[in-house]
Amino acid sequence: MDPYLEGYLWPDVHHTLATVIKELMVPQIRPKYVARVNLYTVTDTHPEEDVGIMYPDVEVLQKKKKAEEAGVAYGSRGPDETSPPTTTIPGISAIEVRIPVVEIRDRESNRLITAIEILSPVNKRKPGIEPYREKRRRLHQSGVHLLEIDLIRRGERSLSHPYLPKSHYLVTLTRAGRGNTDVWAFQVQDPLPVLPVPLHPPDEDGRLDLGEALRLIYERSDYGLSIDYHKAPPPPSFSEADQKWIDQLQAS
Repeated sequence: MDPYLEGYLWPDVHHTLATVIKELMVPQIRPKYVARVNLYTVTDTHPEEDVGIMYPDVEVLQKKKKAEEAGVAYGSRGPDETSPPTTTIPGISAIEVRIPVVEIRDRESNRLITAIEILSPVNKRKPGIEPYREKRRRLHQSGVHLLEIDLIRRGERSLSHPYLPKSHYLVTLTRAGRGNTDVWAFQVQDPLPVLPVPLHPPDEDGRLDLGEALRLIYERSDYGLSIDYHKAPPPPSFSEADQKWIDQLQAS
């Protein structure tokens, strides 16, 4: 995994990755199944809490000129006047975020068989994490397989379990009708896993090569043109050993 993709490029990475995953799945599942990218909207009520990702917006701030306030320091203001503010900043408004999910559906009935979720930062912090966890529960209760791909180090894991491995990145698979969850935990140095994509029994699982998907989106989008690899990766910071490995890789 390239940790530099976790920063301001992530919205584009997220949407492009969903499209490529769909492309990789279609030849394996047709003609019985179809793969579609669906968009759902969540409201981010605390967009200021995220690091490195900028929502499209324009803000203009006006600061008082010092020359206009020259008399303030000398107490020349009248007895009934109040001190003017240094500046006025706009309120932080809630933002609607559109999140792509890859859905595999039965072609004849249009029934949702498998959902492939690529986690977004808003899914991994309050208040968005609780609605997402509720969505996970609804999918499981509806008999839908859920493959979750978490390629963002910051934030909380959507799955909370005492035996969950500690790792930079995580993929989980909860199959319909089962109470257990398969986990792929990997570090920044590790190759990305090849994942099973369950279909409706007795059909065999599909196969998602996550490393190939990342290679394709990086190649097609030329993300390297937008990344300064001389700077530190987006937060959170890596351990000293991990950062040393990253530095050595960049130097080679």
